[in-house]
Amino acid sequence: MDVGVTSATTVFGMSIRENARDWARANWDPAMPVREWWQLLADERYSLPSLPEHAGGRGYSRQEENEVKRGLGDAGVLGPPGGIATMMAAPTIADHGTPEQIERLVAPILNGTSSWCQLFSEPGAGSDLAGLQTRAERDGDEWIVNGQKVWTSLAAGTDYGMLLARTDPDKPKHSGITWFAFPMQQDGVDIRPLVEMTGQAFFNEVFMDDTRVPDANIIGDLNDGWRVGNTTLAYERGSLAGAGVELPFARAGSSSDELDQPAGGFGLRTEGGPRPQVGAAPTAVRYGEYAGKLGLDDPARRDARVRLYIREEVNRLLGQRSRSGAVPAIGNLGKLAMSEIARMKREAGNLSIGALGMLTGDDAADGPGNGEVQATTLHSPAPSIYGGTDQVQRNILGERFLGLPKEPGPAKTTPFRDLPKN
Repeated sequence: MDVGVTSATTVFGMSIRENARDWARANWDPAMPVREWWQLLADERYSLPSLPEHAGGRGYSRQEENEVKRGLGDAGVLGPPGGIATMMAAPTIADHGTPEQIERLVAPILNGTSSWCQLFSEPGAGSDLAGLQTRAERDGDEWIVNGQKVWTSLAAGTDYGMLLARTDPDKPKHSGITWFAFPMQQDGVDIRPLVEMTGQAFFNEVFMDDTRVPDANIIGDLNDGWRVGNTTLAYERGSLAGAGVELPFARAGSSSDELDQPAGGFGLRTEGGPRPQVGAAPTAVRYGEYAGKLGLDDPARRDARVRLYIREEVNRLLGQRSRSGAVPAIGNLGKLAMSEIARMKREAGNLSIGALGMLTGDDAADGPGNGEVQATTLHSPAPSIYGGTDQVQRNILGERFLGLPKEPGPAKTTPFRDLPKN
C-alpha cells in the first residue's frame, strides 16, 4: 500500500480498494460496450466517488477515491469517465446546482455520455479573469451570448462548456458575472485549434456569435458567477496539484466514437500532453535508467533526480489532503508545486540524456524513453500558465492567506462599464 494511504478506510470489514476490486471483477466483461460499463460504474457510484451522495457519488475523500481507482486497477478494468467534466464541472454543479440541474447535467457526466470544456479565459482576461467581456443578454427564457474565449482545452466535440459571461456591466466587475452550462453543439460556435510547439492542438479559441443558453442552465445565482467560478478553479487546482491513479482511458461525450467499442480494448493514455510510459516507475527512476544506459550517471545528475523524486513524493502526499480542508490554500500551493516539478523534470531529464535532448521527431522517439524527455521539455512551460499562472497563485496566497495589501487599482465598487479595458 502506498505511503500515506491508511488501511482503516474500510466498508463492511473490507478495505475500499478490496470492495472496488471484487465488485469490478464480478461485473467486468471486456466485450461489453464502453457505455454499458460506464453505466454500471455510475450506478455503483464508482464513477466519481468524491461527489456527495445526492449527486451520484459516495462522499469519499480524495484519498478514498484513489483507493477505489486502485481497486479498479487491480481488477484490470477500464477506468471511469475522466477529464474536465469530472475534474471541474460535476463537483461545481454538485455544490451549486439545483436537484434538477444535478440530475440533468451531472448524471450524463458520470455515465460518460456528456463531455465538457471550460470557457473562462479570454484574450484580454487571463490573469485578470474578472475583466472578461463575453456578454450574455436575456431574451425571454434564454440568454444570447457573444464573445471570445481562448486556451479552451479539448473544446472540439464537447457537449457543454462551463461559461463565465458578463450579465450586468453596471455592477462591479466581480459582481456582474454568471456561470452557465453552455451547450456547445449549436450554430454560432466556432472552435479554432491552437497548435502548440509540442505539435498538439490541445487548446482552442472559441468564438460565440449570437449563441444561446437557457436560463435554466444558470448554475448558482444570477450575477454570482465569480463565487461559483472560484469553486471550479479550486477543484481544478486541487486536481492538478495532486497525484492521481492512472487507469485505462476512453473518451466520453455524445460525439465520441468510443462509447460503443468494447470496453476491454483501451489502455493507458491521455487526452493531451506527455505522460509517463505505460506501467512506468517514478520519473526519477526512469531517468536514472536512461542515464545508466548512456554512461551519464554521476553525482550531479543523481542529485537532480533525487531532488525531483523528493518533490514529487511530497506533492503526492499534499494532493491527498487537497480536498480535506486541512491546509488553507492547499490547491494554490499544489499548483505552484506542479509548475516547479515540471521544470525539475525538464532539467533532470536533460541532464540524464545529455545531448540527445536536442533531438526531435523520430530521432527522439528512437532514443531513451521514446522521446519522453524531449516531450516533457517542450511541455514544461505550460503548467506555470494553465489553471492560473504562478503569479496569480502567489497573489492569491499573499492577499487572501498572508494578509498582504492588494495592488492599487480602481475601487471595488466601480461599475464594470466604467473601468479601463485591455
